Amino acid sequence: MNTATATASADLPATMLAAVWQGDSPKLTVEEIPVPQPQEGEALVRVTACGVCHTDLHVLKGEVAFPGPAVVGHEISGTIAQVGPGVEGLATGDRVVGAFVMPCGHCRHCERGRDDMCETFFAENRLKGNLLDGTSRLTRPDGSRLSMYSMGGMAEFAVVPVTALTALDEALPMDSSCVLGCAGFTAYGALAASGLQAGESMAVVAVGGVGSSIVQMGKHLGASAVVALDVTDEKLAGARVLGATHTVNTAATDDPAAAVREAVPGGVDVVFEALGRPETFELSQSLLADGGRMVAVGIAAGDATARVPITQLVRRGHTIRGSFGARTRKDLPAVVALAAEGGFDVAGAVTRTYGLDEVDRAYRDLAEGRITGRAIVVMGR
Repeated sequence: MNTATATASADLPATMLAAVWQGDSPKLTVEEIPVPQPQEGEALVRVTACGVCHTDLHVLKGEVAFPGPAVVGHEISGTIAQVGPGVEGLATGDRVVGAFVMPCGHCRHCERGRDDMCETFFAENRLKGNLLDGTSRLTRPDGSRLSMYSMGGMAEFAVVPVTALTALDEALPMDSSCVLGCAGFTAYGALAASGLQAGESMAVVAVGGVGSSIVQMGKHLGASAVVALDVTDEKLAGARVLGATHTVNTAATDDPAAAVREAVPGGVDVVFEALGRPETFELSQSLLADGGRMVAVGIAAGDATARVPITQLVRRGHTIRGSFGARTRKDLPAVVALAAEGGFDVAGAVTRTYGLDEVDRAYRDLAEGRITGRAIVVMGR
């Protein structure tokens, strides 16, 4: 589809409900604000569901710098309600999922295929709360600006650059498929970064939404042993359901590294750190076998740092690398295809469902460790 002007469905309301963060406390309030309008290369998505992610929680708690007031939420599923000028390949009514990394498509990183490093996205969205053209699509009724964390998906509608959208297979459920845009997408990128081969062993430190997704995908890719580490037995039980062959409760174990080496003699080939705390980062490296690779996935609070034993790194030939997400234009369709073929069970990944009126409680539950796997907010619930 190629239009000179925005094309919309006939039943668009003038206003919508959105979860607004005021910027001075972790609290979210549901407000009625104008429905945003897509611009060049963008689409308006009628949001079905949005995932509840720790990265949003870092913003809400002031642990990651972001301009408030804002609408958070960055992994969505829904249907196209309107397309902006110049949009091809998407039409009103199409089922889609949106990734949290929204690439511009033409910066130096995007041109070399590294969407996950898009300069425009990081400069405009993550630093300023804008979309790619340097402006926000969201305002309050009085016209005052609201920042957007990614597409600002904790709302009934969201404007998304079409570079961050892909079609959702008809066989996949609309609501729980929202987790493909962050939990599944981040897990896919981490596994690609690790170079995991069938028959290799792996461990995942912290099995929340992203960590449990890595467990599930790693098992599907043929890992010989999948060790899940966390501080709660409930999360570890969930990880076993998703494919973990061994579990270690780090809060109840004096020496988690020894427990892992008992399960996998010599240590594991690949470790994924999915929480972003110095203590879990340091634990992750200690689990590696000689020549092992560690992939850091969790976002840390503020400027947190971790210690790396230099001699151990050198003598044992370890590799440590970061992975923020996957490559949106290439990998988001692959993540959806993986789910459609049974390699990622989106329904199994979702353990709690909230309505939009319960969004503040959802993030409080996440902060207090009450959510295993991934929780989602369903807009029409």
